[in-house]
Amino acid sequence: MEERIVIAGFGGQGIMAIGQLLTYAGMMENKNVSWLPSYGPEMRGGTANCNVIISTDAVGSPVVTESTAAIVMNKPSLDKFEKSVMPGGKLFINSSLIDRKATRDDIEVYYIPANEIANELGNIKVANMVMLGAFIEATNVVQKENIFDKAFVEVFGEKRLNLIPLNKEAFERGAKLIREQKVAL
Repeated sequence: MEERIVIAGFGGQGIMAIGQLLTYAGMMENKNVSWLPSYGPEMRGGTANCNVIISTDAVGSPVVTESTAAIVMNKPSLDKFEKSVMPGGKLFINSSLIDRKATRDDIEVYYIPANEIANELGNIKVANMVMLGAFIEATNVVQKENIFDKAFVEVFGEKRLNLIPLNKEAFERGAKLIREQKVAL
């Protein structure tokens, strides 16, 4: 098993946090992992993306050129990374901020209104957790329990434990969207 994931959006959307949570959860499951962040030249609001590899085999390179999945939080990221998803891969689109559909029919595409759900929950900052919940529900790349039981503390620290309930709720809303889409098919 090897998942090669690209996560992309604007700085401040929690792109790196998604990558770190996946990486820590993978480590906790004794999988081989890598996390490679990339930032645009802007101080704030610029582009941000990261490559995450979670594998049962050794990871040769942290660079993802052909991904098994991509999570895109804004339109420039969709424009840039849609083509990097390998045939049969998965593409997760934040439909709250992206007004176009995917152009490919050889991949699975999930439209997740992450910002709308985050706003319903009262905090736009949890849009990334909505996307993460959808991603893990669709891929089962890591066990969702490991995200909140261990990885969350590693990424955000013990001082942020009070944020777990809201983040869990956002995560579950994203997962529920995927379960509902599977039932509808």
